[in-house]
This record gives sequence, C-alpha cells and structure tokens, in this order.
Amino acid sequence: MKFGGTNMGDAAAIRHSAYLSQRSSKEGVKVVVVVSAMAGVTNQLLGIAEAAEKGDIALANDQIAGLRTRHFTAAQDLGAAPDSGVVREIRELLETLRQAVYGVYLLRELTPRSRDLIVAFGERLSAPLMALGLSSLGARAHHLTGGQAGIVTDSHFGSARPLSTAAGRIRDRLSGLLDAGLTPVIAGFMGETEKGAITTLGRGGTDFSATIVGAALHADEVWAWKDVDGVMSADPRSVMGAQNIAQLSYGEVMELAYFGAKVLHPLAVTPLQEAGIPLRVKSAADPDFAGTLVTSEAQTDGQHPVKAVTAIRGVSIINVSGAGILGVPDVVADLFAALARENITLLMVSQSSSMSNVSLVILGSDEEHTLAALTPPMGGRHLQVDVQRGVAVLAIVGAGMRGTKGVSAKLFSALANADINILMISQGSSELNISVAIEGADVEHATRTVHSAFGLDAEPVADKPGTDTR
Repeated sequence: MKFGGTNMGDAAAIRHSAYLSQRSSKEGVKVVVVVSAMAGVTNQLLGIAEAAEKGDIALANDQIAGLRTRHFTAAQDLGAAPDSGVVREIRELLETLRQAVYGVYLLRELTPRSRDLIVAFGERLSAPLMALGLSSLGARAHHLTGGQAGIVTDSHFGSARPLSTAAGRIRDRLSGLLDAGLTPVIAGFMGETEKGAITTLGRGGTDFSATIVGAALHADEVWAWKDVDGVMSADPRSVMGAQNIAQLSYGEVMELAYFGAKVLHPLAVTPLQEAGIPLRVKSAADPDFAGTLVTSEAQTDGQHPVKAVTAIRGVSIINVSGAGILGVPDVVADLFAALARENITLLMVSQSSSMSNVSLVILGSDEEHTLAALTPPMGGRHLQVDVQRGVAVLAIVGAGMRGTKGVSAKLFSALANADINILMISQGSSELNISVAIEGADVEHATRTVHSAFGLDAEPVADKPGTDTR
C-alpha cells in the first residue's frame, strides 16, 4: 500500500492511513506500507536547498525550523512522548539535514547528488510517523529507508532506476519482517546506489517505490491510496464532467502518466507488467469504492475508443534547421545523442519529409540544458536552433483507438471548431495515444472541448425530490 502526501499531511491523515493498512492486516493480509513525505514538504525541501545555494542560509534555517515544528507536532498528536525514540530520531534527522544544507551554503553549489540527499529527508521523516501511527493501533511496525528496504539503483540522481539486483535484496530484507508479523514501513521516492549514496526516483516516485517492492515480493496487488477516486478521464480541476475510469491497461496508464496525468509516476506500472500484478488506485476518503484497476488487459466497449484527455503544460518546441541538416541521415542520431548526454526527456519528435528540419518538444525546465546541448556544432554542421515557448501538449489516450476510424478527424475537428491552432502532431505506432502541441493559453478550453467531443462527460446528477437547489 502506497500513501501519498495528502494522506500523510498531518496526524489525523496519518492515523487514517494507518487504519486503512490495519483494516487489511486484520483480514489476514500481509501488508507492506510505502509512504510519501507530508504534503508540501518535498517542495519545501527543494526551496531550502535552493536558498542555501543562493547564500540565504537564514531563510533555509527558518524553513528547517518549520519542518521541525510540523513533524514534532504530528509525533506528539500521534502519542509520542517528548523523550521517545521517534522524537529523538526526527531530531537527529533534522540535524543531519541542517548540516547538509549548510554544506551547500558553504560551497554555493547544489549538485544533483546533494539535491537528492536533501529532498529525500521528506520521506525519511514521514516513515517513523507512519510506524508510530500503526503502533498506536496495536500493530507491530518497523520503518526503513528505501535503501534499507533493498531498493538499489543506478547513479542517475534525480531520476534513478532500480538495478536488477534490487528484487533479491528487497525479498531478503522484507520477508523476515513479514514472517515475524511486522508491518514494514518504507520511505518511498528514494533508494541508494551500490556505494550507499541516496538517490531519488523522480517526482511522484513513491508510486514507483511501491511497485518495485510489490513486484519483488510477488504481491497479490499494489494499492495506491490517493485523495481522488481513481484515475480520472481528465483533470477534475479543469473539467467538471471528468469521471473515474474503472479499468485501464498498463499501457494506457503509462501513456496518461507520461502525458501529464499526475495520479501515477510514468514508470510505476513497469515493475508489475512481467508478473501481471494488478495495481489499484483507490480513494482514502472512500475506501470501499473500487477506484481504478490497472491490469495487462485493455477494456474497450466499442463506443468510447478514447478513455481520457490529459495535458502537459509549460513545454517548449525546439526547431532545429539549416543547411547542415539537409539530407544528412545521421543528424537525428547526433541530436538524440546530445540530448541523452544531458538526460533530457523528449515529449514529441517530428521531422519534415525533406529532412530540412527537426522539431522537438521538451519540458520548459529542460530548455536551458537543451540549448546548451545543441549549440556546439555537431559533426562540423552548424545548425539553426529556434525556441517556441508557452506551449502545452494535449493527448487523448485509449486502447480502443487501435483500428477505429475517425478518431483523429474527431479530435482535429473539435479543436478547429473551438478555434484552437495545432502546432505539432504525434501518434505512437501502438495507437494508444494521439498528442498535439497547442498554445499554452488554449489548454484549458481545449481539454474541455475534446473531453466533451468524445462523450466522456459524466451524466449530470439529478436533484433529489424536495432538494432546495438555490
């Protein structure tokens, strides 16, 4: 069971999350708990690290003091005495955090490795609180960091990936705890290298942690507890008619996550695919609701080939052109190699049939590194690089699109009728998604328009007799 930041937000939320875990344990199910940082703490830690790098150690220390108060208050509300082991552990962790931040301040340098060390303190601080919450309900719990749980990764700090040896380590380190009747509580989002350096798995990586552990233990299911009913057909903050999707395939949920749906980490289902382990996305506020079931099988009804509409905001289009690119077959390979060295993710790629230009869609946050990677002449070729900012990528996703005629026509017609210009188009060979780049200012209107065009809006709830609707 994975619990997100909202479900770890304060003592009351932690106590409720612990109850959800215990509810299954009392039914005879062995449960492993994986936790996120308390809501907002990851962003706060990033802010602390950046303040230290800029030399504002006073601001960094003030923020650390705020973390101390918040975590001590939660521990006290969960029943910890002032001199308890949990309080001492939290105090020691915060002192280690302070020292790490001070090191960044002295050097005025925030490396990916030191950023991972600092940002992982959110989960390291929340895991003892969840163990405390379980203990208050009579459960025997033992908390571990991701590395202590056996999640060994490569050294790509900020977006680390588990090594093939991780599964065996996880089984070795957790099986004994489970056999002894203990509930392991694992700090999500983090692992460690073979040399013991702390790594993180990318934003939303607690989902990934949970599925890595679930696959290693051959779990019956992995449950991701959220503050929503499941995976929705669109962002409910943008589309009032968004509704829960009962079932998705691994491929569909990966496409949704990759193209902006924040409900799951893009790689979360990959550890589960080979073993065919189901993933359930459930609401902590309504635990008896089925939520969304993610399996290997795609469920299609023939009437709704598209299951969801999602969008990535804040992206840029990089156009690469010039005489040096015309008719040169290896230029795209050179481009991709240059971007791979900078660990830059490409959201969309398009090349003209004349091979005179290549267009790349990247996250806006990667723009500086992308331009730096493409600026030196590649193979002696001088290229022209132009940037179009303020762009969004809108994607429709659904296994039912495969072989269904007219899906693209409906998408393009809906956008045209809404007076929305398409800047770039991409469709994967799997036919699970069609994505378009549009002006960022149009993304909200475009999402609502396309959601309605494919008949995804939920039916309005009829007023109950005698209800005053004023």
